[in-house]
Amino acid sequence: MSEQAIVTGRPVSISGTGSYLPEKVLTNHDLEKLVETSDDWITTRTGIKERRIAAEGECTSDMATKAALRALEQAGIEGADLNLIIVATITPDTLTPATACYVQRKLGAMKAVAFDVSAACSGFLYAMEIAHSCIATGAFDNALIIGAEKLSAFINWQDRNTCVLFGDGSGAAVMRASPNGHRRVLASHLGTDGEQTELLNIPGGGAACPITLDNVERRLATLAMQGREVFKHAVTAMRQAAELAIAKAGLTIADINLVIPHQANLRIIQAISERLGVTEDQVFVNLHRYGNTSAAAVAIALDEANRSGAIKENDRVLLIAFGAGLTWASAVIEW
Repeated sequence: MSEQAIVTGRPVSISGTGSYLPEKVLTNHDLEKLVETSDDWITTRTGIKERRIAAEGECTSDMATKAALRALEQAGIEGADLNLIIVATITPDTLTPATACYVQRKLGAMKAVAFDVSAACSGFLYAMEIAHSCIATGAFDNALIIGAEKLSAFINWQDRNTCVLFGDGSGAAVMRASPNGHRRVLASHLGTDGEQTELLNIPGGGAACPITLDNVERRLATLAMQGREVFKHAVTAMRQAAELAIAKAGLTIADINLVIPHQANLRIIQAISERLGVTEDQVFVNLHRYGNTSAAAVAIALDEANRSGAIKENDRVLLIAFGAGLTWASAVIEW
């Protein structure tokens, strides 16, 4: 298991957020027509009512670009002025080049260094940590970080235990050096446990198991998950990550105004909230509308909380996530 802490240096702030959700809505009742399930079964076990599905021909980079444009607009910066683009995704347009390269081209951000991060649901916060470090040390003055997923392309639509959980979408944030300290990232915490790689993965499609004519019917290039074990690890790791980031920021849970957790399962969110000692009103949830969008989930929720007024000036916001790897991450931001 490996862990990293955020570096110190000049202050870094989030100057703009954006998100994008595809138009197509797939409800629980729609899923009843595809697999043996029901709206009550899905809602009771997950809290999800519907999710968004990308249009035919709509790629991860397309969704990432749309979220990025909204973040850039709010930040008052042009794509041509970007120094760094990091896209967090496990559903890239292509294995190579990186999805960030396509986003760079679509934004006209030809001065920017661009690359992807693969940390599943924790990816956006991993990207935030990397961007923060790069800006804090003076290597870059600004960065665009994006969480974007087209999970519908990697779902086994015959497996009711996984197909009900996931959706498509993207979220983005612009980070820059900020002497005045508004929307400042105070601290973060990252963790990885590679001993648990088998709990949540896409077993096929990589070098270890290329998809061939002989194995294509086994649907190896789709998400596979051991739900109960993932739940157990998620609750423990997210609680610990949250507490460590809060402590690094020199705060206590009483100082946190809003918690934005990974939107994977309502039961996990409720368990985390209980263990942290925060009320339902302090936790931002949009899971019921979008399902689990992996690396995009925290990014989308952050943008919606920002634009809806759920985050007030000077609020301290806790972001926490957990995903395949196993990976986990947290960050504390003073808005």
